Amino acid sequence: MMKHSEYFEGKVQSLSLNGKFGNATVGVIEPGQYTFGTATQETMTVVEGQMSAKLPGQEWKVYKKGESFIVEPKVSFDCRCEESAAYICYYK
Repeated sequence: MMKHSEYFEGKVQSLSLNGKFGNATVGVIEPGQYTFGTATQETMTVVEGQMSAKLPGQEWKVYKKGESFIVEPKVSFDCRCEESAAYICYYK
């Protein structure tokens, strides 16, 4: 079943997917900086635009269209966008 979620006063929005590949969300992030928490391991792939991410114990890194990063479970990470960006996030 599809579920729509909004975060940060609607500046981040996502739709959930459940399929053969497992659970995932596709979403859009408006310009700004946001902190997210994880419950499970997440693989974030940028599908349009670019975003910077600061994972625990690491420096900021820019991820462009087609690039991915993995976030471990039960941590927080920061995400920053200069322009709107779209992503798909797979949950493990």
